[in-house]
Amino acid sequence: MIKRYRFRKLLAPTAGFRNAVGMAALGLLIFAIGSGLSFQRLVRPLLDQVEIGARRVLSLIVPPAELDNATWLMGGACLLLGFYLVIQGVRSAFRHIMETINPQFKGGMVDVYMRRQLLTQGPRIVALGGGTGLSTLLRGLKQHSSNITAIVTVTDDGGSSGRLVQEKSIIPPGDMRNCLVALADAEKAMTDLFQHRFTNESGSLSGHSVGNLLIAALIDQAHGDFERAIEIASDVLAIRGRVVPSTLEHARLRAVMEGGVEICGETKIAQSGLRIRRIFLDPENPEPYGGAVEAIKDADLICIGPGSVYTSVIPNLLVHGIAEAVRASEAKKVYICNVMTQRGESDAFTASEHITALQANLDMRLFDYVVINTGTPSEQALGKYREAKQYLVEADIDRIRAMGYRVLAGDFMNESDLVRHDAMRLATRLVALVNR
Repeated sequence: MIKRYRFRKLLAPTAGFRNAVGMAALGLLIFAIGSGLSFQRLVRPLLDQVEIGARRVLSLIVPPAELDNATWLMGGACLLLGFYLVIQGVRSAFRHIMETINPQFKGGMVDVYMRRQLLTQGPRIVALGGGTGLSTLLRGLKQHSSNITAIVTVTDDGGSSGRLVQEKSIIPPGDMRNCLVALADAEKAMTDLFQHRFTNESGSLSGHSVGNLLIAALIDQAHGDFERAIEIASDVLAIRGRVVPSTLEHARLRAVMEGGVEICGETKIAQSGLRIRRIFLDPENPEPYGGAVEAIKDADLICIGPGSVYTSVIPNLLVHGIAEAVRASEAKKVYICNVMTQRGESDAFTASEHITALQANLDMRLFDYVVINTGTPSEQALGKYREAKQYLVEADIDRIRAMGYRVLAGDFMNESDLVRHDAMRLATRLVALVNR
């Protein structure tokens, strides 16, 4: 499989173009044969008259002994000039067409063509998760391939998504929206519109994001067809890849906490303040979305995480058939451990404890590689997180290796207002696995 991907990548810049060039060359050859057979009597006299005229002009400049050479040189110069003008004319015409279709088009057409061909022939990547972790990863992966399938958890019951679930009985759109925007190739104004959230002074719209409302409206227009609504939203945002739910069934989270307490609902679980022991879907074993399973079977690379281990990562894998498909896949399978702990889910977890939580809830081994961040944020950033009782995940690499996993360690951290993964560095390291 990996050799097949390398071969595709080698031929990627000329994929499709080769057929077009071959067809054009064949057409020119047939045209030349037709001209020679059918139009010789018309074309030859005209060419003879052109040659006579050219020699007459050249005879005024060069001596008779050099007339033949001068004629040949003039013919060669005309050929080169004509070829140059044809090329410039075609380029100008294509640029005009592109700028008419897309007024934002900038840059060389060859560069744009080569870039898009490389992305089209990139590795087939599946990313499972939800929340900001998955959308951060997708922003990096889309620079390496447009063959991306984001499989998104559908158990969110808080905020704008939760309200729409209750009022419209739809699948929570929030995480889907974030992934659509992360993969978008549309204008920034459009992606900013999708992410705009109404303030508390907006009446009944308070807390809603425009993207969630648009997806809800598209579901109405599609007569309740969630798949069709996401396809339309994907076209509007011109995304690189596709975003699919792990299941189309309505499901919520149910957790057994420390002390045996049972809590239902993602928001209540995260806000309980109790340590999670085991997580379940309610109802158990919902049917998977068919496109998600097919994408896993065809993948070259499967990324699990980053994201909230109990409420974003594990729920996807509890859907009937998803974990089994991942285990059976021949792709490179990687778990991406979080950079910081999360209050209410992974309090004081080390990197190995994230993996232990996955193993305890899935009862099967799904991945061979683990990405661990070894970078350290500034003391100022760490202090801000300590106030929220969140801490840097300890990279206990030796323990993870002792568990039988291959560790991909490095500084994959980006520090801005928040400490999270650096999308480009992380994606580059992951895609490099496919090239091994």
